[in-house]
Amino acid sequence: MILTMPLSEDVVVGEPGSAGVFHTQYVDLPAPLPLDSGRSLEQVRIAYETYGRLSPTRDNVILVCHALSGDAHAAGWSEDSNAPSAVDGFGADERGIRPKGGLGWWDGMIGPGKAFDTNRYFVVCTNLIGSCRGSTGPSSINPATGQPYGLDFPVVTVADMVRAEKRALEALGIDSLLAIAGGSLGGMQALEWAVAFPETVRACISIASTARLGSQGVAWNAIARNAIMADPDW
Repeated sequence: MILTMPLSEDVVVGEPGSAGVFHTQYVDLPAPLPLDSGRSLEQVRIAYETYGRLSPTRDNVILVCHALSGDAHAAGWSEDSNAPSAVDGFGADERGIRPKGGLGWWDGMIGPGKAFDTNRYFVVCTNLIGSCRGSTGPSSINPATGQPYGLDFPVVTVADMVRAEKRALEALGIDSLLAIAGGSLGGMQALEWAVAFPETVRACISIASTARLGSQGVAWNAIARNAIMADPDW
């Protein structure tokens, strides 16, 4: 259906409706990750967080995929007091968010009694490869050179991202998903999951997304890259 390990248990109680307070964890993939470009990534590390409890039959897992600027911290408060708050933290001063650390980017959706109810579901969010927010990316050390990848980091596709996510889940002992969900780039991953691994996913929730990036999106990405590279400290 498409709608258009030791796993973490160290949760402390947050305010009503909050998933809790979390720190990001990491899993190392046991083998190199082949990419659509023909290259492969060695020694891949994936950052992730989990919310709720895994059922004994492991049939209540929902994988949440983040958008371009997101990361593994999808819900609750960050244990890191310096972590930035996501868009859901608009009006942070009035809501007391900043003194408590970052609020997860989809906190409005994940937690007790929310759409992804952590009293019922075990929600997992992984950080994309290439993101520089905990998973292997351009700032990671290239094992072949001993130096950061930088501009030598290979181009990755949505399919590459999904294969990395699947391998990370398998390393955590999760072989099937009740649902896959995400918005924007996260929604593109959700669609790819449904196409590439239909036997693994029972439901796909793709929000504000598309099957591919249009020419306007490619152009905006080029503008963003050029703006970053024009920085004198680049």
